[in-house]
Amino acid sequence: QVQLVESGGGLVQAGGSPRLSCAASVRTFSSYAMGWFRQAPGKEREFVAGISRGGSNTYYADSVKGRFTISRDNAKNTVYLQMNGLKPEDTAVYYCNAVRVTFGVQSDYWGQGTQVTVSS
Repeated sequence: QVQLVESGGGLVQAGGSPRLSCAASVRTFSSYAMGWFRQAPGKEREFVAGISRGGSNTYYADSVKGRFTISRDNAKNTVYLQMNGLKPEDTAVYYCNAVRVTFGVQSDYWGQGTQVTVSS
C-alpha cells in the first residue's frame, strides 16, 4: 500500500511560481512511475505531468509544457511539480499519482489532492 500526501497548494496570483510536493510512504518509491493530474470544477481529471522511475524521462500535457517541471528525489520519496507562469485556467485540485506494473498487474495510487487557485 502506498500513501501519497500532497502539499504546496493555495491561493496564487497569476504569473506566480509555486511548487507542489508529494511525499510517498513506501519503501520501494523508486519502483513507481509518478505523475500529477488535476481536476477543475465541472471537468474531468486530466493528466498534467509524469516522470519515470529513475527520473530520466518526463512527460507533459501540452497545456503546461514549458511552464511546469516535474522532478523527483528518490532518496526523499518525494515528487515535485514546479509551476511557473500560472494562469487562472490552471485553477484545479492537483493530485499525485503512483503507478507500478508487477507481473502484468498495475497498481495505482492517488493522493487526497491539493487545491491551487490562481487569481487574475
